[in-house]
Amino acid sequence: MKGYSTDKIRNIVLLGHGGTGKTTFLEAALLNTKVVSRLGKVEDGNTVSDYEKMEIEKGYTINQTLVPVEYKGTKLNFIDTPGFFDFAGEARAALSTGATAIIMVDASAGIQVGTEKAWDLVKEFNSPTFFMISKTDKDNIDVDGVVAAIKEKFGSACVTLDDKDALDEAVAGADEELMEKFFEGEGFTDEEFAHGLATGIHNGDIMPVLKMCSLTGDGVDEALDALCKYVPKPETVVTEAKDADGNDIEIKCDPNGDLVIYVFKTLADPFLGKISYAKVVSGTLKPGADVYNPRSEKSEKLGSVFFVRGKSQENTDQVAAGDLFALGKLQNTKTGDTLCSKAKQVTVRPAVFPNPCYFVAVEAADKNEDEKMAQGLSKLMEEDPTFVLERNAETHQTLLGGQGDIQLGIIQAKLKDRYGVSVNVVPQKIAYRETIKGNSDVQGKHKKQSGGAGQYGDVHIRFSPSQEEGLEFSEELFGGSVPKNYVPAVEKGLLECMDKGPLAGCKVQNIKAVLYDGSYHEVDSNEVSFKIAASLAFKKGIVEAKPCLLEPIMKLDITVPEAYVGAVMGDLPNRRGVVLGMDPIHGGQVLHAEAPQAELFDYAIALRSMTQARGSFTVEFARYAELPGNLADKVIASSQRTRLRRKKSKVSSGIYGVAVMSETLISVGEAPSIKGFSGKYGVAVMSETLISVGEAPSIKGFLRKIRRCRNVGNLDLCRQAPTVEDRYI
Repeated sequence: MKGYSTDKIRNIVLLGHGGTGKTTFLEAALLNTKVVSRLGKVEDGNTVSDYEKMEIEKGYTINQTLVPVEYKGTKLNFIDTPGFFDFAGEARAALSTGATAIIMVDASAGIQVGTEKAWDLVKEFNSPTFFMISKTDKDNIDVDGVVAAIKEKFGSACVTLDDKDALDEAVAGADEELMEKFFEGEGFTDEEFAHGLATGIHNGDIMPVLKMCSLTGDGVDEALDALCKYVPKPETVVTEAKDADGNDIEIKCDPNGDLVIYVFKTLADPFLGKISYAKVVSGTLKPGADVYNPRSEKSEKLGSVFFVRGKSQENTDQVAAGDLFALGKLQNTKTGDTLCSKAKQVTVRPAVFPNPCYFVAVEAADKNEDEKMAQGLSKLMEEDPTFVLERNAETHQTLLGGQGDIQLGIIQAKLKDRYGVSVNVVPQKIAYRETIKGNSDVQGKHKKQSGGAGQYGDVHIRFSPSQEEGLEFSEELFGGSVPKNYVPAVEKGLLECMDKGPLAGCKVQNIKAVLYDGSYHEVDSNEVSFKIAASLAFKKGIVEAKPCLLEPIMKLDITVPEAYVGAVMGDLPNRRGVVLGMDPIHGGQVLHAEAPQAELFDYAIALRSMTQARGSFTVEFARYAELPGNLADKVIASSQRTRLRRKKSKVSSGIYGVAVMSETLISVGEAPSIKGFSGKYGVAVMSETLISVGEAPSIKGFLRKIRRCRNVGNLDLCRQAPTVEDRYI
């Protein structure tokens, strides 16, 4: 594959509903140009574009793929994109290169949801657009009817290249001089016609409709000819960017200009390393170039530079402005980054990807592979910026967020295939909160005497609701009832209690606490004592102040075609949601609503089903609100069962000591770890009241007697096993 000059390059993105024949069209183009000897088929898993293992297994495109077709001295850089809506980010990244779009339409199916979504994308990116009707060989189809439907749906700018009258009128509208000739009845020269058509396509005033059949080859050459002639050349594309000072600028596609490279796709191969698809926006690239990344503020030395066609790679010694290529093993660069001269820094406007709207909680099937799971998912995030990996600090769950269940299923499959990590999807937990609705006035008193210096702290605190999110603490002490130097300890004790409320062990919020009285001991009082006293007051005061559970409420903006507004509005009350308002848009409505997070875990899938995939939504946290009593009771009961199970299984999470055995002696002593001990030992695990000894095969004879030892003080030495039961049970 040779390099081409800028004027001989055409960049094209294939869009459309899944199964319309985008990948098969590329097979036909490669067959016609003798790159392949037979037509590959998606169902056979032998196409150039869908080469990844997962794509072959599933039978559909998952990643965008670069497939150049060299035709009559012109290089057509096709980017094949997925038709499934979960992978819409791939199409957005491809269109961010400034390429022309082809929207593929199945002749037997006509305009589908994917056709409409592709249209919305090209309008958003202001991309020059072609329509291509595929599968024209099928029985009982009406190609003219499909053309008419396209015109009716997307406007009169959609014209077939065999409709001379419509084309002449469209070409005339592209240029004032041509318009005069048209009204004067003069014909256009071939050069004028080609120039006017290309100008109209570039401006969006003309959208040619092509027809072909990949399986029979009918119309494939004609389509390639039209693309070579009428797809706008790279030098007509102006790229929006910002300079080093943040000012808006435009970069012309000039092979003699300053070198600017835009990375629009990243592949993370566990064996080959990272591969970056990129476009030379300006200048001419040669291997070994030193470039700078303004985002990461790091320099990159470009090593291997190559052209790709599917999975095949071919090194090159030069890439001209406007061409698409690949770079190997960039260290500090990711999708959407710009590489340029450090002396003349610019940043190309990157693609904007949709925020995740569907989340699942996952955990490694093997608990020892948590770190390996996180590393693998981080690598996959480099490939797909539309999914995120989050760790919820309150629920302690790992969350995968994306556009839908198909995408996240593929992510999990890739994780297992590439990095050998299996994950389980587990029920997602809610980060509930606790607060109070009433007032309380309580005393917290801590007193302990143990022979020497004791502990003493006494506080009187009023609790009430607060508008502040966390703890609103103040003191109204008088007469030195509590020394000022102990007040910070009281506040600290309260703050620590805010992490775990009395109802369900959830984080506590919106609490006002006023320390107004107390007492102290000249000798026994200290900061620890007052901290403990404050915690006792907190636990008592919250319980007496009408505690309740809060749940997170989410804000929804739901975009729905007019025909589905009723179904969507009718579904929201079933999710305890409310519609706050509506804004009309072309062909539909944007519903503004709120609903509890607990009712939205499957909303992305449900909305797709209700609207035949035509609806979309964004979601963000709005506020916390009280959880209804019947639901709160279930949450509290579940929490109590969980805490009971944990208390019974302290073997893995309690305070550890070490039992060291000889023939007749067992001693149990405090030890934060068992490192340093030699010989035979068992592990003594202590809860608040019990000690259980396990993993000590050599003390089976004593196990029955010491299984229920009470914890006395700091765990006195248990000597002479026969007396253990007498002393502690």
